[in-house]
Amino acid sequence: QVQLVESGGGLVQAGGSLRLSCAASGRSFSSYGMGWFRQAPGKEREFVAGISWSGGNTFYADSVKGRFTISRDNAKNTVYLQMNSLKPEDTAVYYCARMVSISYYYTSAGYDYWGQGTQVTVSS
Repeated sequence: QVQLVESGGGLVQAGGSLRLSCAASGRSFSSYGMGWFRQAPGKEREFVAGISWSGGNTFYADSVKGRFTISRDNAKNTVYLQMNSLKPEDTAVYYCARMVSISYYYTSAGYDYWGQGTQVTVSS
């Protein structure tokens, strides 16, 4: 069984920064890509960023490119999302997930295990 636990969410002013963490249980963490998704109230869950098992490939939604950075530390079984220049439209619950198909990194269908989410609120 894989468990993913997000942390680091909170309330921040527009233009500020937050770093989200996702700690994974299990010994196979380094064998899988990981991703971050978000869901705002009344909207569908959307892809934010993804990273391959080695960290050598990263993927971003156009809306966050240049502002967010995904990274991972396989020794700590943790994936991170550094979020800079935050905007009110970044307000959402952020979820990390384990990637099972890099071909579908941009959609929920490419992931199997999900965390419980962490709230990010950006005030204007």
